Amino acid sequence: MDINFREIDKFNYNTCVSLKVGEHQTNYVASNAFSLVQVFYEDELYPLAIYDGDEMVGFLLYDYDEELSGWSFSRFMIDIKHQGKGFGSKALEEFLTFFNNKFPGENLYTSVEIDNQVAIKLYEKYGFNKKYSFEYKFGDTIYKEFRMLKELW
Repeated sequence: MDINFREIDKFNYNTCVSLKVGEHQTNYVASNAFSLVQVFYEDELYPLAIYDGDEMVGFLLYDYDEELSGWSFSRFMIDIKHQGKGFGSKALEEFLTFFNNKFPGENLYTSVEIDNQVAIKLYEKYGFNKKYSFEYKFGDTIYKEFRMLKELW
């Protein structure tokens, strides 16, 4: 496994948009297409493609969240064809190293759907702790999430 990150550009955005999660996961993470539209219109959003060698296997997005006064790991997905192979764990581990090198000692927040036990366990394995739960409405859907925080590096 050779996990590396690359910027999303005119050469790879179509591949990024074509990555999908499983049907049972669609309420857990926004589509990559929606995320890339947000990047275009909102400031301080940083998208990265997740590659295994030269094959794109996932996508992530991090940003500085004024509301939290801190960095947020906003999106993280591995394409359904690549799930269950260790890419999620390895990509998260590599991202945390990347982030800590870029922003030494900074806290990193993430949020996860309350019923997404796979993601919660993964984040906890890498030092994120549940801080509180919250809910919000987007469109006609109400989301219930945990805010998780990685404070210790």
